[in-house]
Amino acid sequence: MSPTPTPSPSPNDAASAGDVPRSAVHQVESNGVRLCVQTFGSPADPTVLLISGATSSMDGWDEEFCARLAAGGRQVVRYDQRDTGQSVTSPAGAPDYTFNDLIADAVGLLDTLGVDRAHLVGISMGGGLAQSLAVARPERVATLTLVSTSPAGPTGSELPPPSERMRASFADPAPEPDWSDRAAVIEYLVEGERLFAGPTSFDEEEEEAVRGLAGRIVDRSTDIEAAMKNHWILGEDEKPVTVRLAEVSAPTLVLHGTEDPLFPLDHGRALAEGIPDARLVTLDGVGHQPPPARVWDTAISAVLRHTDR
Repeated sequence: MSPTPTPSPSPNDAASAGDVPRSAVHQVESNGVRLCVQTFGSPADPTVLLISGATSSMDGWDEEFCARLAAGGRQVVRYDQRDTGQSVTSPAGAPDYTFNDLIADAVGLLDTLGVDRAHLVGISMGGGLAQSLAVARPERVATLTLVSTSPAGPTGSELPPPSERMRASFADPAPEPDWSDRAAVIEYLVEGERLFAGPTSFDEEEEEAVRGLAGRIVDRSTDIEAAMKNHWILGEDEKPVTVRLAEVSAPTLVLHGTEDPLFPLDHGRALAEGIPDARLVTLDGVGHQPPPARVWDTAISAVLRHTDR
């Protein structure tokens, strides 16, 4: 399926985000573990569950982004996955859970919040979790929005590898910082985001925003070293969820940056072509990152329209 033109914001999307009620960041029990969560908007509205990528806390979903979605008539939920932010942690280098546990955590969180079905928005690894959840528990998924991610199952064709610069960074990774040195860790996170961002990102304004985000992540993290390491080394599941894109029944929107260096745009196209009736909206100049503020009008309008069902 070829990309659709990026939509223009609807007047109905222009509600004031500043008026949206939001809960304090708080702890809940989900799937037998402690997770940290925050909600925006009214629980009477349809729920949008934001699922972060590997190593990313809820802070990756900008507070204003969440509030603008909620202003469109949604209850928006963001949360810290295990080992990130203020959720339960394992020792750095020794996670005591699997990918399936992260799927079950999302379902357990919906149970805790009293939500029968949610609109899932997953980015990167969170997009893989969302695809798996849509296959394993389709009755809990109203719609899927897959951001900067790749098919979690076979596509029948070879997809392009990461960019040459990205592959070089994997072969010769940056040295770890002193995890007790706040300034060094912030710089490490900023440089990591620079690697994943698109070529038009990281002008002075966006770099300042990323640096502020990195500071919030470090300050909120119970164990920043565990957060940066453990998702990459999860144990094997005895019965992993098998994802066949053709079996995904939830209405699906794919948001993908045109300059994603980890999952080039063909990964987004493969999702849109493989999932029945899926729609692809491209984000011009965006890399492997949550939608930056300059494309919020496009991304938020697309999500609101997609979840208006």
